[in-house]
Amino acid sequence: MELLKQLVPLLLTFSLALLVVAVGAASTRGDLLYVFRRPALLAKALLAVSVIPVLVAIAVIAVFPVSHATRAGIMLMAISPVPPLVPGKMMKFGGRNDYAYGLYNAMAALSVITVPLWGIILTHLYAAHAIFPPAVVASNVFIGVVIPLVIGLLFGRWLAPERARRAAPVIVKIAMALVILAFVPIILGVWPELTGLVGDGTIVAMAVIAVLALLGGHLLGGPLLGDRATLAFAAAMRHPGIALALAGANHGDKSISAAVLLFILVGMIVMMPYQAWIKRRLAAEGPAPSGA
Repeated sequence: MELLKQLVPLLLTFSLALLVVAVGAASTRGDLLYVFRRPALLAKALLAVSVIPVLVAIAVIAVFPVSHATRAGIMLMAISPVPPLVPGKMMKFGGRNDYAYGLYNAMAALSVITVPLWGIILTHLYAAHAIFPPAVVASNVFIGVVIPLVIGLLFGRWLAPERARRAAPVIVKIAMALVILAFVPIILGVWPELTGLVGDGTIVAMAVIAVLALLGGHLLGGPLLGDRATLAFAAAMRHPGIALALAGANHGDKSISAAVLLFILVGMIVMMPYQAWIKRRLAAEGPAPSGA
């Protein structure tokens, strides 16, 4: 049992990292710096992905009487951007490849700065005893996001570009199977704490945060509907691996992990009506121009 407790976090980290490898492998030349080369896009992306969700979370937990563990889980998710599934989802809903991959790459690179910075700010804001040393936080982001992205880019751009792009969908399927395999024991381990969060306003608070993050991304996404959906997904979806790693670094109890997992579930449910609406709008408008 003790061995399983040690293996499951490693499996989750590896599977999420594998998804990031697929992102790097599938992207093409020019995608990496697409957003970095456009200051206006970069500023809007930072505001939507790394600022608005955190500010909304601060406001929401000040209004809703949720538990301390729930507040911690919500804030950890709010400061943990760039989930690996985002680029694929973006392009299913009209997102342009260059913008989707460029946005992901930019947010992944900048998360090494934004996550530690928010950790320090929130620690002082709440006078908490949590430990968010930049080196520790950055190492989690670096290992889980930056290194896998570089590996994917290395194979996708130079070592074996054609094979890497063909292998990317297979890698995604394998990684998703591993993610499910890792999440099942995690959910079972925190099930009592997870069900205990239902009914005290936690779900409503999380839903409000997800809705406002989606709205912020949509409004800042520009004139193209596909770009709006791209930024909305990036803003609303967070990285559970980073949040759980931060919780573990601070010896967080099961209630915090349960709040992180519930945040994911609530966010997925909240996005369903938005996804349906985007599909209807895209069907009515027809294909968006590429390379805008």
